[in-house]
Amino acid sequence: MTVAPTDFLLGVAAVLVGLAIAVGYRVVVGPTVQDRVVAVNALGTTAVVVLALLGAAFDDTGLLDVALAYGLLNFLLSVGLARILGERASPEIDSEGGAP
Repeated sequence: MTVAPTDFLLGVAAVLVGLAIAVGYRVVVGPTVQDRVVAVNALGTTAVVVLALLGAAFDDTGLLDVALAYGLLNFLLSVGLARILGERASPEIDSEGGAP
């Protein structure tokens, strides 16, 4: 008995969704803001991979386009949150670029 490629791709996507639910626990519980940010980034990356797997399984290029756009948004969110959290954690820098 052989497994069709579509069944394999859907099985992998289902496993990734199960793991994403486990990562969702870290988003809710924390304990730190950094843990939550990393967990949200991992969820976004998992969503991109699941969308790509579904697009390949169903031979739908529209899902691959959505995965690409969502991957870009996930990257921009990560960079933005890193910048905001970095500014909050670092001491104020004067106009000459040195520490006070």
